[in-house]
Amino acid sequence: MGRDGESPTCSGTIAVGASGSGNMGDLSDCEDDWETDPPELCGNLSKWTNYIHGWQPRFMALKDGTLVYYRSANETDFGCRGAISIRKADVRLHDYDELRFDVTVTDCTWYLKSSSKDEREKWVLALQSYRRIEQEKLKRHGSSVSLLSNSHSISSTKVKASELTEKLAECETFKEILGKQIDTLQCYFDASAEMTNALGGNNGQRCKMPVISGDVVKKYGLQSTDFKAEAITFKATTTGILASISHCIELMQQREEQLRRKLEKETSARKSAEEACRNAEASLAAASLSSPVIKGGPDFEEGPHSQIGEDEFYDAVESELDRLEIELEKKEQHLKTVVENSQGPGYMQHRLGSLIEDTTANQLKYARITVGPEEGVWELFAEDGEMKMYKREEEVDGMVVDPLKAIHQVKGVSAKELCHYFFSPDVRLEWEHTIDDMSVLEKIDEDTLIFLQVHKRIWPAAQRDALFWSHIRKVDTHEADVIDSWIVCNKSCDHPDAPLGQGGCLRVDLTVCFLCQTVVPPGLDRNDRNNLTCRITYCSVVNPGGWAPASVLRTVYKREYPRFLKRFTQYVIEKTRGLAVLW
Repeated sequence: MGRDGESPTCSGTIAVGASGSGNMGDLSDCEDDWETDPPELCGNLSKWTNYIHGWQPRFMALKDGTLVYYRSANETDFGCRGAISIRKADVRLHDYDELRFDVTVTDCTWYLKSSSKDEREKWVLALQSYRRIEQEKLKRHGSSVSLLSNSHSISSTKVKASELTEKLAECETFKEILGKQIDTLQCYFDASAEMTNALGGNNGQRCKMPVISGDVVKKYGLQSTDFKAEAITFKATTTGILASISHCIELMQQREEQLRRKLEKETSARKSAEEACRNAEASLAAASLSSPVIKGGPDFEEGPHSQIGEDEFYDAVESELDRLEIELEKKEQHLKTVVENSQGPGYMQHRLGSLIEDTTANQLKYARITVGPEEGVWELFAEDGEMKMYKREEEVDGMVVDPLKAIHQVKGVSAKELCHYFFSPDVRLEWEHTIDDMSVLEKIDEDTLIFLQVHKRIWPAAQRDALFWSHIRKVDTHEADVIDSWIVCNKSCDHPDAPLGQGGCLRVDLTVCFLCQTVVPPGLDRNDRNNLTCRITYCSVVNPGGWAPASVLRTVYKREYPRFLKRFTQYVIEKTRGLAVLW
């Protein structure tokens, strides 16, 4: 796997223009000489790294039968971040994505995506052509490659066992010398025996003093040998042979000891690896009991062709929501400094002024309409004490956009306090734990702001952001027991500083109304928190965008909306405890 996290992948994934974790930097040598041997094909592409960073631009290069990638073209001198051999790679086009193709070696896949169809075709043809040429070369020169490989192996062995080879050569030399010496001595013994037979005869009778004739001297004198010198030489040769053999035995014993130590080391490493594997399997088994199995690769992300089932999708979302809940309980809350733009002349003179006025009026009217089973339109889907939550099932282009209305009441806080904390950007991150980042793009007026919120990603769903204006105001009160009413209205909008698709996020479309009414029994002190009751009506219509199973969204809504309302109201109660009532 490359070094993108991809992880130190095999996330091994490639993209042109997602796994990994991680990632195949160890598959081939990446130190290319760019000045003297340029790549056959190179260019900026996008690579799937992991679920945190998604698709990232990378500089890709095809060179010497190897596809390598760098973080950028400026970093080619510092070594590649990953490489893959084209000879062993399988290049496939994606079934649905016209810009994507995958490069696979055994169980390691690089997911690639190009910026255009022509660019994808150029890369795919280059990879497939290079792979075909390399395979033909291997067929034609297979034996040569094999011989070169064997020669390299033999040379490395000679380096390691040069002394043993030298001693074996000495033994071979001693063997030849010894053979010649034995032949010389044998000739001497044969001549002596023949001469003895020639002089010691006379019909079987022994002669006291044999007479050596000239003929005998001429015949055997030429075969005479310096026996003493030959014996000394023979002894020296046998001594040299024994010394060489002894040295060879010593070298083989040393080699045997080295191999024994290496075997012990390999055995120990194998036992450690087996133990680590057993521990990993045990950890994986334990994790599978507490959390769903998460599949890898961009094909299991949210989308119309996602390969993940609805049950697995919901399990993954639910698991991630639980994790965020735990994270909320443990981490400290940090306030985010909001850089405000210059104050405008009032929201009515803004380009969105009439829309803000009309939407707020309509949402206020909508919130004051009573809800109950008798209407036959709303369905009660959650109830907890004073809180009741209703919904209507609606879909737009196959996406769930169920209108939601919640009725709730809390004690000890005023309507303005609840709306203030719901509207104020200074405290937004203290109670809204699903946000990664929040900023005020424009301050239209003191009571009207334009927000950009980037929500935390909940795998396998894609990350989302929301761009909306938020308006707070005090409204007229019609009920006799209500002493004041406040409303916060949020509505999606456009803004030049936040184009659609920024950062790869899907844009959420929302309309939210938060109406609060303060109730104080007649004759009681309104500044005593024990006498305060606040009625809350929360209405929302949210289109999450993208694609997700309808059943999953409805199940998540049923779980998260009641949690949100209870968490927020409890937060306001804690923040205002001991303070003077805000009117």
